[in-house]
Amino acid sequence: MAEPMKLLVSDRRQLREALISAFPKQTDLELMLEDELEEDLNRITESKANYELVVYSLVKWAEAKGKLTDLVIGASRRNPGNLALKVLLDKFLGSRLTIRRTPRTRQGYIEPLLDVGTALPLHMVLIPSSTFTMGSPDDELERNGDREEPQHDVTVSQFFMGRYPVTQAQWRTVAHLSRVKQLLDPEPSYFKGKDNHPVEQVSWYDAVEFCARLEKHTNRPYRLPSEAEWEYTCRAGTSTPFYFGKTLTDKLANYDGSVTYADGPKGKHRKGTTAVAYFGIANAFGLCDMHGNVCEWCQDHWYGNYKGAPTDGSVWLTDDGNESRVHRGGSWDNFPRDCRSAYRSYGDSYIRLNYVGFRVCCSGPRTP
Repeated sequence: MAEPMKLLVSDRRQLREALISAFPKQTDLELMLEDELEEDLNRITESKANYELVVYSLVKWAEAKGKLTDLVIGASRRNPGNLALKVLLDKFLGSRLTIRRTPRTRQGYIEPLLDVGTALPLHMVLIPSSTFTMGSPDDELERNGDREEPQHDVTVSQFFMGRYPVTQAQWRTVAHLSRVKQLLDPEPSYFKGKDNHPVEQVSWYDAVEFCARLEKHTNRPYRLPSEAEWEYTCRAGTSTPFYFGKTLTDKLANYDGSVTYADGPKGKHRKGTTAVAYFGIANAFGLCDMHGNVCEWCQDHWYGNYKGAPTDGSVWLTDDGNESRVHRGGSWDNFPRDCRSAYRSYGDSYIRLNYVGFRVCCSGPRTP
């Protein structure tokens, strides 16, 4: 675990000024601390008459408690357009983490034929064609041995990928569409009643049925991603363990933060899913929650390594249709090492677990 950060006098002044500009009202600062750090400003400082003294005490407290990074990340998440906070974020984190706010607009589309009311719509992002290196290098920390090798170049064709994992609201809507091959439970999730949380406790066959119903309803070729497509979209041009960089923090992803990776800070274990837009942070392709929250089903059967794997991004299948299927990305209950871009896991096609969900792809361009 990294040592608590110590600030220069100029950095302290810059942080205080940035916080006052980002949160001109003390009530806004209090809400940010409560939501992002789960801290009560009243317990941090007794000074109420002078807002500048309140902020001074807050920065001093954060430095003493080793929470400076959490404070800056939380403030930045609430104020993504604040240039002063962005400068501080880059200065504090350096090359360890790369944070991108969820883009407001990218090439893609919102599925117009899936009505989920006021919940998050099904937002599909256009993923460009390119070649990437799949798997992990020998020196990647806590790599999972043979499973992630040999590294090999894969060329992936253009396609659409869901910005988020499929949500409970989206699942419920599709579950009420006409059956293709099997029945679907409209409310399968363990963490029920949370429209914008990812659906979980769905099997691989359930996910395939969801895609089939959605395709029939929209006349667009929805499907699960191949394992190669999944890793390609997760990496989004990076080669580090996470698309954020060399480590992970619980302010950027939902995983078991009580365990650290590399020089990352120790955090919390939320012990459940979070809303798919909770962190408001995306990779370079504009995708969110690729690390943690729920593991995501892929089309592929499970192979113990990449020997003989396709190099064109296609699905890798065995002759036995009942073989286990791949899921990727790690979950709310996984250690950070299991949320790496290269980490591979699998499960029985029929199993339903409260940490496994999925996101959808679409092979072709949007049709009118």
